[in-house]
Formats: sequence, structure tokens, C-alpha cells
Amino acid sequence: MTLVLGIESSCDETAAALVDGERRIVAQRIASQDAEHAPFGGVVPEIAARAHAERLAPMIEGVLADANVALGDLDAIAATAGPGLIGGVMVGLVSAKALAMASDVPLIAVNHLEGHALSPRLADASLDFPYALLLVSGGHCQILRVDGVGQYRRLATTIDDALGEAFDKTAKILGLGFPGGPAVERVAKEGDAKAVPLPRPMVGSGEPHFSFAGLKSAVLRAHECGRYRSEDIAASFQQAAIDCVTDRLRIALVQMQDCKTLVVAGGVAANASVRAALEGVAEAHAMRFTAPPPKLCTDNAAMIAWAGIERLALPGFTPDPLDISARPRWPLDPTAEPVRGAGVKA
Repeated sequence: MTLVLGIESSCDETAAALVDGERRIVAQRIASQDAEHAPFGGVVPEIAARAHAERLAPMIEGVLADANVALGDLDAIAATAGPGLIGGVMVGLVSAKALAMASDVPLIAVNHLEGHALSPRLADASLDFPYALLLVSGGHCQILRVDGVGQYRRLATTIDDALGEAFDKTAKILGLGFPGGPAVERVAKEGDAKAVPLPRPMVGSGEPHFSFAGLKSAVLRAHECGRYRSEDIAASFQQAAIDCVTDRLRIALVQMQDCKTLVVAGGVAANASVRAALEGVAEAHAMRFTAPPPKLCTDNAAMIAWAGIERLALPGFTPDPLDISARPRWPLDPTAEPVRGAGVKA
């Protein structure tokens, strides 16, 4: 039975997990840094890196003990090598290198975005390639065609902010606390989504790209004018964001008519309202809809281990060299053309 240790430290979640080839999460530990970053209303890279350095080794030791497994029993060690906050990425990758070298176990340097992209296959054994993927998180907002492991074609990306970042900034504006996404979703349930007139950036344009900076600024103006309740602003923001995503997705799906499944992954995929709207889009296009369970949407090491298992199964697999570097940016589709607009993100 294939068994891989996964390590994740790209942002503010320190995680280690053991996953086997039968899609079982054998052992898993995740340490949140919410309390450390809450006073600042966002992730502070230096604090995150320090927390990873303090917590990761005991967590790895813990998951191995939980499963009664030794390092030498592993088929590979998979670790996030980017993209992400470079200090945290280095902590996880260097730890994986040391363990791989000490135990003579293959190292697999995983693209964090590929971890998200393949995570639905960890939860859904019936999900076959190709599929259409909406990847929405705190740092990324993309529509991709997934043809196989390592085979990604980006059809759309954000020209400024990611959707998860917009959720976090909205929460900060409204004083809802950190992390912002779950807080906005919770408060939005008590609000009127039609109460606040907010823009839908890029809706109706011919290109399927995203933009959320203007929406975020409109939320700030709505809050500062004092005429609206926070609940109504949160609900109106969430609905505007959903309208943007569904409109952009409909444009992109025209280019993926042979894909029979619509998949959503990433932290924002845990939002129930977003999921419900995407189910509607899939139904309108006669597609199956699937998403990982919420625990696999946010950053976790199980998805990194699974990406390692997927890589191991490729014909001609070769381990990554121990001198491989951590990368703050690492696009899934390096051939994708840059989009017009300032602040383009990979």
C-alpha cells in the first residue's frame, strides 16, 4: 500500500498528514495560527514562519506516532514548495528535505495550487480527467482546465485581488474578526443581499477574468457612509461576489464543453452559498458538480500528500532533487498569457 507523508506550511496553517493509495487519511494534524494573526486583521509573514518552525517537527512526529509508522515505511515525503509566503514554504520544504535525506525516502516538491486542484480526487474516487476547475482561495482566483496530473490550462485569473482576499478585507472593514471568510458568511445570513447597491466588476465582459478590487472599495464606501447595517453589507457583498464568479464561469465553460464535471476547490469553496450557486451553474450546463468536503478546502497536508501519490503513479516518476528551491510564485500553467491590468497574479 502506497503511503505518503504530506507537509503544508505555505501560509498560516501548519499541517502534516499521512495518506495512502486507497484515499484514506491515515493520520492528520493541523495547527491554526488564527490567534496569532487576529490582532493584525491578516497574516503577518514573519509571525507565520516562526510558528511553522516551532510547530512542524512535533506535528510530523505526532502523525507518525498516531499511525505507528516509521519514516522508512514511507513511499515518499511530499511538501509544499510554493507558491506562498516564502518563509513558511522554506520551513516545510527544508524539513522534508532533511527527513528524505536521513531516511532515504523520495522527496516530492508539490505546487500548493496543484494540491488544491487534485484534492477533489482525494474525496471523490469517481472524478476523472478532464474537468473544469474553479480555484478560489485567499491568494488565487482562477478557472482551469485539468487534463491530468501536471496538465493544466488556465482560462481565467484575477487582474487584482483574489476572492478570498476580498472576503478577508470585507470582514476587516466591518470589524468581523479574522479569518474573514467564515465571518462574512455567518453575518451575511442575517442580512439582505439586495439592500446595498454594489458593483459587479467585469460582469458582461467577453474575457472570463476576475476583478474584485472595485467591489472591495465599494464595500468600504458603503460602510463609511453609515447608512447600512453590517449584516446587509456582508450579504450584498457575498451576493455580488457570487454574481461575478458565476458570470465569469459561464464564459469560460464555453471553452470546455467536453469537460463533464465542474469542480470547485480552495478555501472559498467551503462557503455554502458559493457552492449552491456553482451547483446551479453546473446544472445549467448539464455538468456534474463536485467539491471536496470543507476540511479539504482550506490549506491542509492531506491534499499535499495526495498530490504526491498522484505524482508517484505517473509513468517514469523521478523524485525531486534535494537542492530544489522554494518558490514564492509558481503558476500551474506557465504558458498562460498575462492578462491586461495592473497587479496581475499567477
